[in-house]
Amino acid sequence: MSERALTIAIDGPAASGKGTLARRLAAHFGLPHLDTGLLYRATACALLDEGRPLDDIPAAVAAARGLALADFDEARLRTRELGEAASVVAAIPDVRAALIDLQRGFAARPEGAVLDGRDIGTVICPAAPVKIFVTASAETRAQRRALELAARGEKVDYASILADVRQRDERDSARSAAPLKIASDAVRLDTTDLDIEAAFEAARDIVLDKLTLAARSD
Repeated sequence: MSERALTIAIDGPAASGKGTLARRLAAHFGLPHLDTGLLYRATACALLDEGRPLDDIPAAVAAARGLALADFDEARLRTRELGEAASVVAAIPDVRAALIDLQRGFAARPEGAVLDGRDIGTVICPAAPVKIFVTASAETRAQRRALELAARGEKVDYASILADVRQRDERDSARSAAPLKIASDAVRLDTTDLDIEAAFEAARDIVLDKLTLAARSD
């Protein structure tokens, strides 16, 4: 490749497996990883802790601007409650704007980075040499989320979780600011029928194929 940095942009809907794949790819290629969804969860968490409504735009923007990546309590941020709250906060254009520089700064590291979210390949890193859009059926994603929550000791209601997944899909795809959509040059990876190892191998091969093509064009 002509550029030193390897930036891998991974997008997809809730519980598609993009976060797990992003972490595996980051470890495999020796790159730092940022789950950008945590930024929105942390913003929502700050609002809830202050007793403010999630649609309080000035407070949400202030919370977003005050984030520090090292301060995240991932165990708390990954609860179902904060997942839903984050989806509401993420639909606020001013909040998304407030977090753009933080995400782009992470992506601009000299060695590159792996970022996962819902607008990485379309808004945050549109020039990323590798873009993967990870998806799966709503039913499969709901089952995965149910298992994840159960493993954390949370109460699980599959029907309710499936409804939440579909509601988040609608909210994420319909929002005016950076809606969830596949970038024109992204590779679509459907993980509905893949276990984590098969999904990782497929994602790794996508990255290697992109790198091979880039090397040939240099």
